[in-house]
Amino acid sequence: MAGKGNNRTRSGGGGLGPQPPASLNRTKAKPQQTIPDYVANRMARRVAVATGIPSFLGMSTFVASYLLVSKGVLDIPPGVTLVTSGGFFLLGLVGLSYGVLSASWEPGAGSLLGFEQIGLNIGRLRSSIKRPPAAS
Repeated sequence: MAGKGNNRTRSGGGGLGPQPPASLNRTKAKPQQTIPDYVANRMARRVAVATGIPSFLGMSTFVASYLLVSKGVLDIPPGVTLVTSGGFFLLGLVGLSYGVLSASWEPGAGSLLGFEQIGLNIGRLRSSIKRPPAAS
């Protein structure tokens, strides 16, 4: 009775448990191209700054507009508030692309703003799109 009702599978042998089809076992390992960790960290920092600041400004536009109108300091039309916050959110969207494309792929850190890396990274992006996929 000890083995009755025990549906656990054992790893590592005996053929217990579901087995993948034989066709899956013969797949060739494809070399994976990955972004190095130091480059991914640079991209993440740049994206956080380039999207975070405009997004914060976009949200704070509503708060500032509300405070200015409710205190009677300025009479701001709602359309101006909407266009201003929308502009900041659009700037944050541009910052997303900037953050990814301005990161240096070299082991050493690039410049503070990374403008010199944008052309180089756009060239890399274009060449990766134009390159035909590897034959399998």
